Amino acid sequence: MRFGLSLGYSGSRLAIDIELIKEADRLGFHSVWCAESYGSDAVTPLAWIAAQTQQIKLGTGVMQLAARTPSMAATTATTLDQLSGGRFLLGLGVSGPQVIEGWHGVPFGKPLARTREYVEIIRRIWAREQPLEYQGAYYQIPYRGPGASGLGKPLKSILYGRQIPIYLASIGPKSIELAAEIADGWAPIWYSPYHPEVYRDALAAGFRKAGGGKGLHNFDIAPTVLVVVGDDIDGCRNALKPFVALYVGGMGARGKNFYNDLVRRYGFEAMAEQVQDLYLSGKKAEAAAAVPDAFVDEVALVGPKERVRDRLAAWREAGVTTIVCGTIQIEAVRILAEIGA
Repeated sequence: MRFGLSLGYSGSRLAIDIELIKEADRLGFHSVWCAESYGSDAVTPLAWIAAQTQQIKLGTGVMQLAARTPSMAATTATTLDQLSGGRFLLGLGVSGPQVIEGWHGVPFGKPLARTREYVEIIRRIWAREQPLEYQGAYYQIPYRGPGASGLGKPLKSILYGRQIPIYLASIGPKSIELAAEIADGWAPIWYSPYHPEVYRDALAAGFRKAGGGKGLHNFDIAPTVLVVVGDDIDGCRNALKPFVALYVGGMGARGKNFYNDLVRRYGFEAMAEQVQDLYLSGKKAEAAAAVPDAFVDEVALVGPKERVRDRLAAWREAGVTTIVCGTIQIEAVRILAEIGA
């Protein structure tokens, strides 16, 4: 099992701890991942990081599909891949309707169908076998619909790229199945190694559809996992509970929150309902306090070095191949590198 580093989202000012990233690079971390929502983008920081690192891979965790055309995503990925010496990893995700419709101003639509088309187009662009033509429900290339000039013609990328590994961020059964079928890796959040039954059938179904001997042996399961190292276990847990409450309670509307649904599938129905009720009522501190210690222990790594080392066993047994660590502690990076050595 290897380790990556997640940078998360920007605040009101973009700040990147380059010394933390350089230390992860020096210690042999597999990758560093940059997110985007409706603040900073996921690509520009990676270009800045690429210029100051040597070997660590550079992943978007994740690019929002609705924010770019597939062609733009493909060429952006190839550009950064070549500038970094082949270190780029393309993480893609659909985000949610609140962001896609509320920020990007486009219909959320059917995320599975959109994702399939998006990945197919990107792979065709990278293959460069012929000028790009595609007719799907979401993407028509060249475009000949309403308002078209009629001058569009199939084009082939000027830039010669490679088939860069594609990761899909997904947590629902059908989207997990799609990731197993068409992607090189799966990048979930709030993954629990203690509930493999939640994912097992979806992964197996996707591998069957992919064929060609695809399976867990050649597919990267790379969850983002929050990590807080320290002797005060309760303090470490409490530091993470507001993040759990934000996702379970506030990411999406009532009845349309993918993270809340996931928590329920783990068996934490009462927690999911209570945290969402409190959060949507504006009681964010109370929502965080309602997150049980047991849930934090399932989806995060907290406590002293020995406890983190012992609890990593469950992640290995679950078949996780890359843990993308969400941490701001250089101490945690060093401990994980030592444990994994």
